[in-house]
Formats: sequence, structure tokens, C-alpha cells
Amino acid sequence: MLIKTLPVGMLETNCYVLTDEVTNECAIIDPGAESNTILDYIESNKLTPVAIFITHGHFDHFMALEELVGEIDAPVYIHENDFDRKGQGERYKLSSNSKLNFYKEADEIQIGQLKVTVLETPGHSPGSVTLMCEDALFTGDTLFSGDCGRTDLPGGSREIILHSLRKIAEIDGDFEVYPGHDESTTLDNERKFNRDVQEALQCR
Repeated sequence: MLIKTLPVGMLETNCYVLTDEVTNECAIIDPGAESNTILDYIESNKLTPVAIFITHGHFDHFMALEELVGEIDAPVYIHENDFDRKGQGERYKLSSNSKLNFYKEADEIQIGQLKVTVLETPGHSPGSVTLMCEDALFTGDTLFSGDCGRTDLPGGSREIILHSLRKIAEIDGDFEVYPGHDESTTLDNERKFNRDVQEALQCR
């Protein structure tokens, strides 16, 4: 498994390219901007995109989507609760030949020989998800290094995101955490030092 981080756009959203090194099939996670940057990486490494994952429906996580859909033949996945929401979902104007899919809790999607499992982790937005693949967690804007996502935007909830943080923190074992912005971290590190995670673990 190979994970490439491409910070894109004015908000430096982390777009990730998750690749099965056996088959060279890959998934694009959160194409927030700069479609040429993403496509150049894929083409220069001779990768075959087989999925585009959106962790949540805020604009800075999918603004390059239309350009990618026009260039590659891969299904797009988003949680239904973050599609067609006022102020967000209407920005999705996928062409008629696009393969739009709604994923949900416990769905499993193959990327070559890799298996990506969907965890519903709302709070930052109603349809936020975390994607788990082997020892990696792609947490979108739910969990950051030393922090968590804001909850003051429409559809956000401090109470709900705390439940999502607890859900993530209670996953057995340690994982590399790849958030929607800023640097990566580990789940053990967040359990030990992230005050939001520690607060979440007290919630019942």
C-alpha cells in the first residue's frame, strides 16, 4: 500500500492517492482542487484510478471533482447525508455518465487487493465518513493532529462529533491517521494527547 499526500487549493486540503502497489490501481480521496496536480501524479506513476472518495461535502474537498470525472472513468463515492445539502450539494453537478454512489457504515470497496471500509463519523457535517484501509485511517475533517473539526457550520454538532471521535478512538490497535488538513498523526498519539479525543472517551 502506498499513500501519496497532495496538499491542494488555497486551504491546502490533503488530497490522498491510495495505491495498491501490486496492481497499480488507486483511489483518489478528497480531490479538493488542482486537478492537473492530481492527474499528473497518476499519469507519471502509471496508475489506474478505480474510485474517487469524498470524506464529506464541504467545497474544499471536491472542487476538482468535475475535472477528474471528465478525464478518468471511476465511480464517485459520498455519503448521502452530505449530497444535495443546501449550500454544499448543489455544487455537485456530475455529468450524466458519472458513476455516483452513496456509501454508508461498514461498506467495503476494493482497490486492487486493498479493502477500504467506511465508518460513519458525523459531527463536522452530517455525512462525514472515515475510511479505513489496513493500518491507515483517512479522517477527513473529523479528526486532526491535536484537534478535531469545527462544528459551527450548518449541520455541525459538537455532541455528535464527540461520539464520532470516541468511535474512532475505540478502534483496536494503532493506526496512521491521515486528516483532511495539516500533518498526519497516529491514533495512539491522539488518544494520549488530543483533548477532544480524551473528552470524547468520557462521553457515554
